[in-house]
Amino acid sequence: MPLLELTPEMDHSVKTSDHYNSWPTDKGYDPEYEQREPVELPVTGQIPAYAAGVLYRTGPGKSQIQAENGDILRLSHWFDGFSQTHRFQIRAPDESNSSTRIFYNSRFSTDDLIEQSRKAGNLDRISFGQKRDPCKSVLGKVQSEFEPQPSPSSVNIGVTLSINFPGLDTKPGDESTSRWTNSEGIRTLYAKTDYNAFKKLDPETLEPIGLASQKDLHPELSGQLSAAHARSDPVTGDMFNFNLTLGPTCTYRVFRVSASTGETTILATFDAIPAYLHSLLITEDHVVLCIWNAHVNPLAFDRSFMDAILPTDPSQPAIWYVIDRKHGNGLIATYESPAFFCFHTINAWLEPSKEDPTKMDIVADLVKADSSDVLQSVYYDNLISSRDTAKAFQQKRDDSFRTSITRFRLPGVPSAPETDIKNVSIEWSVCKSLSPELPTMDPRRVVLKHRYVYAVTFRGEATLTDGIMKLDCDTQQVRLWACHGQSPGEPIFVANPEGTSEDDGVLLSVVLDGNKGKSYLLCLDARDLTEIGRANVDGAVGFGFHGQHVPTLGGMPTGDY
Repeated sequence: MPLLELTPEMDHSVKTSDHYNSWPTDKGYDPEYEQREPVELPVTGQIPAYAAGVLYRTGPGKSQIQAENGDILRLSHWFDGFSQTHRFQIRAPDESNSSTRIFYNSRFSTDDLIEQSRKAGNLDRISFGQKRDPCKSVLGKVQSEFEPQPSPSSVNIGVTLSINFPGLDTKPGDESTSRWTNSEGIRTLYAKTDYNAFKKLDPETLEPIGLASQKDLHPELSGQLSAAHARSDPVTGDMFNFNLTLGPTCTYRVFRVSASTGETTILATFDAIPAYLHSLLITEDHVVLCIWNAHVNPLAFDRSFMDAILPTDPSQPAIWYVIDRKHGNGLIATYESPAFFCFHTINAWLEPSKEDPTKMDIVADLVKADSSDVLQSVYYDNLISSRDTAKAFQQKRDDSFRTSITRFRLPGVPSAPETDIKNVSIEWSVCKSLSPELPTMDPRRVVLKHRYVYAVTFRGEATLTDGIMKLDCDTQQVRLWACHGQSPGEPIFVANPEGTSEDDGVLLSVVLDGNKGKSYLLCLDARDLTEIGRANVDGAVGFGFHGQHVPTLGGMPTGDY
């Protein structure tokens, strides 16, 4: 596999209008392959024993179905694909086997929804970008999704995954808790999305077995929206998120769920501009909620969530809210920065203030885009390579759709509430020519200063991903793994427990070989991005969003909670 070492000064951009040459990607957007019973995968190379455990992946599966009336129901937006969950069980060598073995199973998790849509000839459900009957409010559907109670497989939830979600069916002595415990310590598995609902999956068979909502954590968490990426304290396991109520007044509630007691505490409640916020940040002492420029109109949910997202207004600043998470002081500070859009935050931590050594600054890394226009790029018409619309869209893409890894600094965070609004500074912004997304890092560095970030690239060689990159945040050197025809998914970092450096470990990524139409689990050395092993799947694994690795040898899962 080609490896490139890049520097900030090098122009490694791809001029899409001149060089666009996508490989086949259709099978990654409408996979038919489902493997309900675990099968052993052929492995080439070596997968280190410390990677043993379970790797889960989730995301869209099928994107079209044949309706009962003979029509083909095609979904519009990648975020609306009928979800599918995947499980790679990685077994370390033992007395009977000298090599690491990998077993794979998967399951479509919306069978009832697909059947309902097949009979109706439409998708009459909450959706991100699917156009629907304007007489039926999406906002109303969010509020009434569980009235009457649907079956778990009739609800499309599959953006992120949580292992042993605190506060949900984890009471001591509860039979349901012990029932799902296995050698990796996995008691429960929940799928999440950006609205107030969870889907419970069997951790081994991946069968949908239950539904829940944030109201089950606390009665005041009844708002419609939340972040698919919650954040968890790496020491206590406490989980942090927000709940947003849409209405004439839009209210955010930032909350904590205790991993030890299951109790939910609302840390702060405040009214603010409603927005589509896919993720948030924590430091050792704070929750940081940035309302970036994906503002939504609560009255415009008549056709899809996309219709409610307002165009980015560069004159409107992004607002950063800092909430105390340890001492009960609630919202303590508000900051402003120039307008931007973001899907994925990376990490935040505290440093002595550059302006006043007696105070602390918050430093935050995230993947920044200039506007929310990037949401347009992931309609299926712009992604599926065999469609003329995809080629036309890719040829006209410009830098406005590209992202960069950006470091922000919030100066002089107070210990008690202050009303003055301060300014956020940008320390650096890099890798725009690589257009990184789906960032990951060593989970042991959460709330601590990190050095390395891994991500997939959207350089313009394909309609979706076309490489895996590693950024050294200290030197801003970049390494790139890329091979024509290969479309990788989010790289999951698994640390070597005996390692001496932050990047001593491996990356696990599910890759679609566009030439063969089949996928494989790729294992890269996280230090130099060289391939050390792979396990071949006998089918196409759909292009997914996110995953979790749960190590057999103990330690925290790798991924968002």
